[in-house]
Amino acid sequence: MIATQLSAAASDATASQDVDGLAGFMVDLMERLGLVGAAIAVGMDNLFPPIPSEIVLPMAGFAASQGTFSLAGALFATTAGSVIGACILYWLGRLFGRERTAWIFVHTPLLKLSDLEKTEYWFAKHGTKAVFFGRMVPIFRSLISIPAGVEQMRFGVFFVLTTIGSLIWNSIFVIAGYQLGEQWHRIEPYSDWFQRLVILAVVVVMMWFVISRLLEIRRDRREIDPAS
Repeated sequence: MIATQLSAAASDATASQDVDGLAGFMVDLMERLGLVGAAIAVGMDNLFPPIPSEIVLPMAGFAASQGTFSLAGALFATTAGSVIGACILYWLGRLFGRERTAWIFVHTPLLKLSDLEKTEYWFAKHGTKAVFFGRMVPIFRSLISIPAGVEQMRFGVFFVLTTIGSLIWNSIFVIAGYQLGEQWHRIEPYSDWFQRLVILAVVVVMMWFVISRLLEIRRDRREIDPAS
């Protein structure tokens, strides 16, 4: 039943988008496993950010609108997948630890141990907000779990913030898919635009960091050797 409904929806979407490759694999996973497949697909989105949860979430909403499972079931399954994926990254960060992270900062060009210390100070002050709101930002919803683990944020706090943030983000797409029905694919252009905006912001920040650090190194060298 679910395979027929989702396949029909994917076929209707083909006129305006190409549901293939990684997205097609995620849709097929959901066709075969239902809510379990949706949970796995969304969980994998946390571990591998290129996986398009913005395809899976509206699909789960569409399937709920067809009576395959309840809307509450779709929200529960997708949120469970998000939380499980985030928890895996959290514990990986916690096992990796502060000492190994410090070693990377010391031995990576353009990075300093003071950068890690500043990051730790910032996370100690704003970590709860970062974890909560980070669940609603593409790319960051995967990455934010790692520093939370490295900085040993209390797991109970991390779990609650991640669950609430994931539920809010997933609800937007699942309910939109539920309301739009077979037109669920109209959501993707907006999510793509938002994701590109986030990526652009990250690139700009990284460029600013590299340029400012190179200028800082050059200034330090001139202070040591004015003739250089």
